[in-house]
Amino acid sequence: MKTSVVNTARMLWAALRMLLVLTVVTGVVYPLVVTGIGQAAFHDKANGSMAEADGRNVGSKLIGQSWNIKGTDKPDPKWFQGRPSNSGYDPLATGSSQLGASDPTLVKDVKAAKKQVAEFNGLPESEVPADAVTGSASAIDPDISPEYAGIQVKRVAEANGLTVTQVRKLVDEHTRGRTLGFLDQPRVNVLELNIALKDLADN
Repeated sequence: MKTSVVNTARMLWAALRMLLVLTVVTGVVYPLVVTGIGQAAFHDKANGSMAEADGRNVGSKLIGQSWNIKGTDKPDPKWFQGRPSNSGYDPLATGSSQLGASDPTLVKDVKAAKKQVAEFNGLPESEVPADAVTGSASAIDPDISPEYAGIQVKRVAEANGLTVTQVRKLVDEHTRGRTLGFLDQPRVNVLELNIALKDLADN
C-alpha cells in the first residue's frame, strides 16, 4: 500500500513538472521567439501593416474602409472609393452576403449600385467594372481593380482641383501587378492611393 502511494506521488510530481515545463515552453518561450522573429523580419506586417499620414496611423493597408462625406453615408467625391462592404468594413464581422449570383435580391442590389456608381462618376453603366458593385468574400478587401480606379480619375481630379494626368499618374504608380507574375490580379490599394492623393492635393 505504501509503495503504491509513493509511486502515485512520483507520477503526479513528474506530471506536474512536465506541465510546468510545457507551460513555460509553449506559453512563454515560443510566443516570445515567434514575436521576436516577426518584429525583426516582418516588422510592418507583424504590426498590422499600418499606413501613416500627417505623422499618425490612419488605417491598415490590409483592411478596407469607407470614404464617405463626414457624418453621412454618402461617398465623398474627393476620394477614390473601395469595393462595397456587406459588413461596413468591420474586421470583426467579415463575410459576404451569402447571396447566390442569381438571387433576386443580389441582382437588384447590383443593378442599383451600378446605376449609382455610373452617375457618381459621370459615365455609362456599361463602363462600370464588377468590383465597383460587388463586395469581396471578406467584405474588407482593401484593393480595387485598376479599371475601377480608372473610372474614378476624372471625378477625383475635378473634386481636388488637379489634372486628370496628375491623378492618372498616381493610379499607375500605385497599381501592383500579379504576385510572382501569375497569382492574384492587378490591383490598387485604396488607402495608399488616397494618402498619396492627399499629399498631391495639399502641395
